[in-house]
Amino acid sequence: MIYYKTPEEIEFIRESSLLVAKTLAEVSKLIRPGVTTLALDKCAEEFILDHHAKPAFKGYHGFPNSLCISVNAEVVHGIPSNRALIDGDIVSVDCGVLKNGFYGDSAYTFTVGEVKDEILKLLQITKESLLLGIAKALPGNRLGDVSHAIQEHAEKNGFSVVREMVGHGIGRNLHEKPEVPNYGKRGSGIILKEGLVIAIEPMINFGKKNIRQGKDGWTITTIDGLPSAHFEHTIAIGNEKSDVLSTFAYIEEVLQVS
Repeated sequence: MIYYKTPEEIEFIRESSLLVAKTLAEVSKLIRPGVTTLALDKCAEEFILDHHAKPAFKGYHGFPNSLCISVNAEVVHGIPSNRALIDGDIVSVDCGVLKNGFYGDSAYTFTVGEVKDEILKLLQITKESLLLGIAKALPGNRLGDVSHAIQEHAEKNGFSVVREMVGHGIGRNLHEKPEVPNYGKRGSGIILKEGLVIAIEPMINFGKKNIRQGKDGWTITTIDGLPSAHFEHTIAIGNEKSDVLSTFAYIEEVLQVS
């Protein structure tokens, strides 16, 4: 069952989502060669707690940390560790918070030092795919219109779309109906209606679309060992357009991305 949110509930989700954005911005200040993914996790957890919220992921189905941090060929759900980032890495940082009874969720893929141009293109296309998907998240459109826009842009640029991992509804629960695939057909799926709140999160691979789960039971990696990128926004369907509740502005101010 899909739970449509009231305007007041959407504002609570916005507050949580903006705290996620600010947390990712704090983390971005630390990303450089030599820093461990566990240090990034500690920074995020302290920042969230200092803002009277709870890390959404910690303890969720037994997940041990506050961030999912996935490096290079890791697609999503990487567990922070004493692994140090090195020059040329890309690192997806996925963050969720719970505040005032509502969740926010967003992810951003960062570069570490000098990254190859073809990998920078992967990041660019993945982010563009997210924005193109959001542009189709209009009242009266169907969920497949969002999914198709993401898939079309990724594949026409030579990349592949992960099938098994999807976006999701969000609100009083971290994961709600509906699932939001990053591939699909125009005109298929549910009709998008005002009050629907979803997290759209393309996971786009440099090589093959296939993935495997690691021995830790969490980390998802590409089957061919090639890099993967991941960007995510939480959005609400309005009466005329979509409303992006999270933002990359705080992150990109730190990174000085134009």
